[in-house]
Amino acid sequence: MLVPAAIGGQINKRNADRLQCKIVVEAANGPTTRDAVKILKERDIMVVPDILANSGGVVVSYFEWCQNNQGYYWTEELVDERLKDVMMSAFSNILRTSECYGVDMKIAAYIEGIRRIVEASTLRGWIKP
Repeated sequence: MLVPAAIGGQINKRNADRLQCKIVVEAANGPTTRDAVKILKERDIMVVPDILANSGGVVVSYFEWCQNNQGYYWTEELVDERLKDVMMSAFSNILRTSECYGVDMKIAAYIEGIRRIVEASTLRGWIKP
């Protein structure tokens, strides 16, 4: 596993063919270029997109907001458990979407995000099904 975690564009068409891993987890914002993603897909190397890999902090911030609003505070263990549930569910949904549409995980993450916006907008009556 390779976890680029600092600078964008570090995995690119000049070096993607030399990676010796099965999974790239994008901890940095945009560390893998579109050209590199194509090369890695051809090499059957999974790229967990930054939009998913970086979302844990946002999820925990939401948990904190909920707790502050309720005046009820969770243990660290409960936060970890709920975070794991959310992240595993998100990963599974994105992987399933990737396989269903034959796209890379980054595009699948965008599809899932847009799907959720449409679903929420429909439920609120902002758009008609």
